[in-house]
Amino acid sequence: MIESQFYEKKGTRQVKCLLCNHYCLLGDGDLGICGVRQNINGKLMSLNYGRLITEEVDPIEKKPIFHFLPGSKTYSIATIGCNLRCDNCQNWQISQGSKLGTRDKGRGTSLPGYKVTAEEVVKRAVDFGCQSISYTYTEPTIFTDFALNCMKLAKQEGLFNVWVSNGYMSQIAFKAILPYLDAINIDLKFFDNIIYLKNCGCKLEPILENLKYLSRQNVLLEVTTLLIPGLTDINGQPKMIAEFISRKLSNDVPWHISKFSPEISYKLHDGQETSDKLIDQVYQIGKQAGLNYIYVGNVYGDKRENSFCPKCNELVIKRLGYQITLHDENGKCVKCKFKLPLKKA
Repeated sequence: MIESQFYEKKGTRQVKCLLCNHYCLLGDGDLGICGVRQNINGKLMSLNYGRLITEEVDPIEKKPIFHFLPGSKTYSIATIGCNLRCDNCQNWQISQGSKLGTRDKGRGTSLPGYKVTAEEVVKRAVDFGCQSISYTYTEPTIFTDFALNCMKLAKQEGLFNVWVSNGYMSQIAFKAILPYLDAINIDLKFFDNIIYLKNCGCKLEPILENLKYLSRQNVLLEVTTLLIPGLTDINGQPKMIAEFISRKLSNDVPWHISKFSPEISYKLHDGQETSDKLIDQVYQIGKQAGLNYIYVGNVYGDKRENSFCPKCNELVIKRLGYQITLHDENGKCVKCKFKLPLKKA
């Protein structure tokens, strides 16, 4: 573990974490909500620094990121822990895994995982022929101290950096990573503050503000919404999400609407699987809101995984699972020559 650079002292022994919008105020020995940052003798320590729980070579589309380096490989890393506690989480063994550690109020917490250096992460990405490193599987904000060092080294080696995030990071965290960030997918899980608080333990507004902030930066932004029957589809939320993306971000921001499977969720085992009818309804809502790129996820073989020209509806990028066929390497429509807003190297 190392001392974090993202905190401020409060009095003699208290510290305030500055990485996300919880802004945890911690007394001596206290752990943050994420379970991986601890006040030890008046210093905020990053317990998961360089302690990976998983690393994989993935297609960039798995993140899901569809408009950045299509068809490329990305080196994915994660540590244990998360700053949210979403009942619907499908990576809960990792995100909630900090609870498995052996806790010690005075000397820190022993977390699952294995030690690596930032140099080793970047070298592995290069050796595996990846064009980017993805900070993913759990919330990368909670390992920003390590991720930031990896991102800086990645840039020096000509690699790109991709985040897959719940969007609850602080502006301080954003300003630290933005010079090195190339693409990000943000989960916009709900459009209801009460449901966010109950299901995830966080507030809606900071996520909306972060999305608006990101839309003004030189970063490829994509948004994902997991369609959970009885939670995401009530109170007019799909329409509000689609209109927020279209009006407040851009109608060119890709919106991934994904099928929910209760059997792999953290706590919603009695929930219903997303029906084809609900997916169809939300897809049409997105179209009516003026979104140009809506993608259906977790449904193998669905033609709405493909990218179509918003001008003439010609197929531009064909996808089957993670198999990608680019009709034109620049995303140009072969029929009307319209160019999709892809971000390339």
